[in-house]
Amino acid sequence: MLRSIYNRRLAYQPPVKFLVETYGCTMNHGESTELSAHLRSLGHEEVLSEGKAEVVLVNTCTVIASTERKILRRLRHLRDEGKGLVIVGCMASVDRPRLQEEFPGALICGTADYPRLMSVLDDRFERCGPATPLNRISPLVLPIAQGCNGACTYCITRLARGDLRSYPLDTLVQRAAKALEQGAKEVLVTSQDTAAYGMDGNERLPDLLKALCALPGDFRVRVGMMNPDNLREILDEMVEAYRHPKVYRFLHLPVQSGSDSIIERMGRAYSADAFLSMVRRMRSAVPELTLSTDVITGFPGETDEDHRATVALMEALRPNIINVTRFSPRPGTVAAAMKGQVPGWVAKERSRELTRLRFRISSEINASKVGRTYSALVDERGKGESVMARTDDYLPVVLRGEHRLWQRVNVRITGHAPTHLYGVVQRMED
Repeated sequence: MLRSIYNRRLAYQPPVKFLVETYGCTMNHGESTELSAHLRSLGHEEVLSEGKAEVVLVNTCTVIASTERKILRRLRHLRDEGKGLVIVGCMASVDRPRLQEEFPGALICGTADYPRLMSVLDDRFERCGPATPLNRISPLVLPIAQGCNGACTYCITRLARGDLRSYPLDTLVQRAAKALEQGAKEVLVTSQDTAAYGMDGNERLPDLLKALCALPGDFRVRVGMMNPDNLREILDEMVEAYRHPKVYRFLHLPVQSGSDSIIERMGRAYSADAFLSMVRRMRSAVPELTLSTDVITGFPGETDEDHRATVALMEALRPNIINVTRFSPRPGTVAAAMKGQVPGWVAKERSRELTRLRFRISSEINASKVGRTYSALVDERGKGESVMARTDDYLPVVLRGEHRLWQRVNVRITGHAPTHLYGVVQRMED
């Protein structure tokens, strides 16, 4: 089945029906969008269900072991169902021999191959007709670089994506301009570390944000995850960038631990106090900033005292979102071979405590929003008859009833949950 699809060589044959499945980070989703657009530009047809698909493009993640196992189960199912497979992403980079052995008919392309991936797709999926439309408006997920310049001892993504390679600013702005002309209302700037953008060249992240915000139209830019050590170098410029009305007041800044000794063992170049100072600087300059941070529990060598330091930092920091992950030793990383591996049950208990703290803090913050009115952009279908809207602080607001996507509305907050708000539309904006 797969070989017959890949060996089609005559122009204007019936298009291949392909499904795209993406795991992991926002950057993976952005790259999946690019690959889908390229296949559609060749005349092939994107479908939304497995049953209709001849080929499934799976964009993989390998950041934790449980995600990797889930993806392998999915790949085996698709293979057994006779689907053609295109496997891309981080697993295809770090585990290529294993994937080649288990899925010998698949097209496997790691992240380092992305510069030539489009030509590989051209060869395997030749043009069969005019471009097929997407028929829906979507946010532009804009990957701005490959790789990073960090040295985190636990990170397998660094091994998968390699050294920092920033994309040209002009090319990124052109992509954004085209998407905005086609109706996009959100530009999601993403990479392994957006604050590292341009460290291998001249123009840095604030320059890119300034250029994006200069584009015409009513849209919003969301800045993806930044590592604290690189944000510190451009902090003043980022404060100015975040003051622009087109930039969501949303800061994703992972601290990973409140213990300086653990932060050092993680290979991250800042202290807990320096992290707190950066957040306070951003909050003082950008009122209503929504803060998301990441924490790893059970890192090798983490003591009860280290854990308590993390809890204390979260109490002082009071983030809107705390993404809690238990340490997962990944092959080839320094941390996998470190002494002092923490028992799984200990890491799990610490994770549970931080998760309870997360929901308490976020619930208290969200409760303070009830009764207030915000301008919001309707950007997502919700469960049942509901939609999700985002305020300029990137707060998610659930609105009941039918509402057109990508319209701007004024919402009054009527209720809250730990992860979102509830609201009602007061009036449409002009």
